[in-house]
Amino acid sequence: MLLGTWNLENLYRPGGPYGPEDEAAYEAKLAALAAVITELDPTLLGVQEVGDPEALKDLAGMLDDDWQLALSEHADSRGIRVGFLCRTAVTVLADTTAFPAELRPVQVDDSGVTVTRAGRGFLAVEVVEAGGGPLRVAVCHLKSKLLSYPNGRFQPRDEGERARYGAYALYRRAAEATALRALADELLDGDGQGRDVAVLGDLNDEVQAATTQILLGPPGSEIGTPGYGKADKGDATRLWDVAPLIPPGQRYSRVNSGRRELIDHVLLSHRLAHRVTAAGTGLPGEGPPGLPSVGPDPAERRGAPGSDHAPVWVRIGG
Repeated sequence: MLLGTWNLENLYRPGGPYGPEDEAAYEAKLAALAAVITELDPTLLGVQEVGDPEALKDLAGMLDDDWQLALSEHADSRGIRVGFLCRTAVTVLADTTAFPAELRPVQVDDSGVTVTRAGRGFLAVEVVEAGGGPLRVAVCHLKSKLLSYPNGRFQPRDEGERARYGAYALYRRAAEATALRALADELLDGDGQGRDVAVLGDLNDEVQAATTQILLGPPGSEIGTPGYGKADKGDATRLWDVAPLIPPGQRYSRVNSGRRELIDHVLLSHRLAHRVTAAGTGLPGEGPPGLPSVGPDPAERRGAPGSDHAPVWVRIGG
């Protein structure tokens, strides 16, 4: 079984303000995405930046076999949302943006506006593994590190504004990670040794970032550390990031201003993590993914084929 996550980058039908400007560019984008998914051959793929539900249907129609789709009903201001492509029937367990009740509203700009919900929905589904039991998976797309400023600007007026808006984005991303961890707790239900649970998606931060670490649960047993093979009471609620299992030369999913970053992640419960046989980015067997370098203005790649992210995937044995 191969589980994966992929940010499809502005998947819209043509003619709108964000996607391809014409049908030819749209068809080129779909063809590039479909070629990667076909080669990757996932059992279940979490996706981000689906701006038009009909565009995801168009993409699924270019793939072999019949694929089941699930999409969050909670989109952001640009209409983008998360979802799944799956080869088997999908049951939606949760589709939520709610912060935990104890978490106070989070400031998002200089005017003092606050939010009490995530900008995009967290979608959790259950599928039945071939010859196995239920698999519960949540997909997310946390607040971006690419900053935007009032009046549609992508450049700050000064470094003070840059620092403040960087902090606002971090506040939101941390709050969203906290909300996602609450959903993971529901899926795990205190039985990570017995339940197959995965949390995956675009976390918009790297492995050691505080926001990513929030999702892991109790510390002390990360892959590659002496504690990994030792059972402890944290195994019931812990999630493991598979990043250390990705070959070092492939350990990135986006290139930001020339810098390689792993910001797309797959996190697994104890039962799943200890059955991993391989993990990677891009396509299996093809080495480091060839990605364009992106800058602070996402509009620069409007209509570009494919995606500016590489898929991140993990193979699970029986």
